[in-house]
Amino acid sequence: MERARPGATEPSGWGDPVYLDVMASPTYLMTMPLHAVTEVYGEAGLRDRFGLETARFDPVERDRLAAALDLAGTLHRDDRRVREPYVNHLLRVAIRIICYYHVTDVDVIVAALLHDAVEDHPAELAGLPADTSGPVATPAALAAVAQRFNPRVARLVAAVTNPEYDPDRDRNEQYRAHLAESLDREPWARVIKVSDFTDNGVGVIHTTGDKVHRSARKYRPLVPLFRDLVSRPDTPLSAEVRTHIFGQLDLAEERFAAILDDPQDVPASRPVG
Repeated sequence: MERARPGATEPSGWGDPVYLDVMASPTYLMTMPLHAVTEVYGEAGLRDRFGLETARFDPVERDRLAAALDLAGTLHRDDRRVREPYVNHLLRVAIRIICYYHVTDVDVIVAALLHDAVEDHPAELAGLPADTSGPVATPAALAAVAQRFNPRVARLVAAVTNPEYDPDRDRNEQYRAHLAESLDREPWARVIKVSDFTDNGVGVIHTTGDKVHRSARKYRPLVPLFRDLVSRPDTPLSAEVRTHIFGQLDLAEERFAAILDDPQDVPASRPVG
């Protein structure tokens, strides 16, 4: 079996897993925290982990997941997230939903992979000129998602897609208000967004530079919102998973407090922690 060096990338989709050294057997890779997979093996390791997590699905469902990952990889091919390819974030959000939230609904996992596609690349997704404005490109991009996958996937992606903000109002407050409204009516979208929040909020320790403080200011007000959303009876998560998420929210709050309440202790040029 061909081996890849740590941090190497693979083509979109997946075939046979590429185990990156003698320690990264399937069993070992499945035990690793997602950010540990990222740090040690990069995108290739996350793709392997995603393939292992989705091996339980039937071939038709795996084909849908491969198509979503291919599309996400294409749209975000030039995007970076601090020190890593943006697709790593999308993979962690999707894997967390499967592994830690015990979700097997393929529509939800597809939407997780595509949760930033419409917001970040609406014109390309819709096949429109790059300079097409958001009010035109966004509904066209959602229509493209509905056509490629199904209307439910498009509805879930729409629920986690940020609108254009009023430049005269506080951006973070508009973000919180948008989430409160959109997630109120879409219980499955809550599952996607709380995984996204975990990657961004709990994962703030993997962020560097000025973004550490900006992220903490953006995400800290969302902790009580997500506590409320996760605790609602119609949120489709088990009691065990809810408890796990509440623990993650506690951890996020601890990290935000360390950054914002004692800022002199937080270096601005290297990761927190």
